[in-house]
Amino acid sequence: MKSTKKLLAILLALVLVLAACSPANKETGKETGAETGTETNAETSAENNETDGKTYKLGVLLYNGSDNYIGTVRQALEALDAADDSIELDIQDGQNNQATQLEQIDAMIAKQVDGLLINIVDFGSGKSVKEKVAGTNIPTVFWNRDISADLTADDLAKFIFYGTVAPQAGVMQGEMAYENWTANKALDRNGDGKLQYVMLHGGLDNAEAKARTEESIKYFKDKGVEVEEIGMQVAEWDADKAKQAVDAWMAKDGDKIEMIFSNNDGMAFGAITALQEAGYNKGDASKHIPVYGVDALADAIKKIEEGTMDGTVRQNNETMAQGMITLIKNKLTKDDWTEGTDLEIYEDGVSVRMDYEKVTKQ
Repeated sequence: MKSTKKLLAILLALVLVLAACSPANKETGKETGAETGTETNAETSAENNETDGKTYKLGVLLYNGSDNYIGTVRQALEALDAADDSIELDIQDGQNNQATQLEQIDAMIAKQVDGLLINIVDFGSGKSVKEKVAGTNIPTVFWNRDISADLTADDLAKFIFYGTVAPQAGVMQGEMAYENWTANKALDRNGDGKLQYVMLHGGLDNAEAKARTEESIKYFKDKGVEVEEIGMQVAEWDADKAKQAVDAWMAKDGDKIEMIFSNNDGMAFGAITALQEAGYNKGDASKHIPVYGVDALADAIKKIEEGTMDGTVRQNNETMAQGMITLIKNKLTKDDWTEGTDLEIYEDGVSVRMDYEKVTKQ
């Protein structure tokens, strides 16, 4: 078992290293108007929760394995699993169906897993999922999809959320876009000094999507730039739905749109496809509409270097994976989520947060 895991660790580590290599510029740090969390140091955290030879069985529940970002987190989790004999991961895909995920949780409870790592499907199901697990002795980390509003200080004995500070991604998106806007006057296509933009929204029930949408535009307003929304579409993180929206916008208002904001890279890819089919973002600076995403997927970084996309915000998949593993192992070995690690409970008292990172072309 150990030799197999080490071999898999080497192979997966090589894949992750190759995927992470990029000449794109990465910036981190606290942004005006957003609070930052604590970012995981993988080596330090791993050393601080050794398990004395015991192997813990952990159930990992994904909201949707087809989601581009969640797929990268899964890869990072599999690399950690292969390298660490103290954990054994059982990863299940909820396929964006809460009923399916609830059945998977029941199955995990029946298997008597030692811990649960839940990337919830439906934000409105946080309380019911919590109630389902509360009758067991299984500590649970909710991750990525923020249900911290459903957690209380009393819940911290068994539950915690691990993720990002939602507004930060929007602030960073806005900052990158504003810097581009002020440096390149040609982006103001009609010369009215006003930013005309369209917005690709991930989902109205998603705290991260709402924060990214609001904060990116608020950054321009706070800088004194008048803005006008040409269109907003809830495209549910989907590239095809985003393309359809941008196709329609370009057909109707293609000469007015000056910038495209997307809550994730996947929808940004759909936007870029639509733009290129309309003759934009193909290398001619006079026919370029800036596109900004979130997740810093490998394809996004490639598009930024090619000049077809202008920026993205990294939600580091390895930090996400290592953070949740550190929390659950610490809880299982020390009955405390963060003791002896470099992680800290966030100001809400029920979560631990990691930082986003800006990515632009060098």
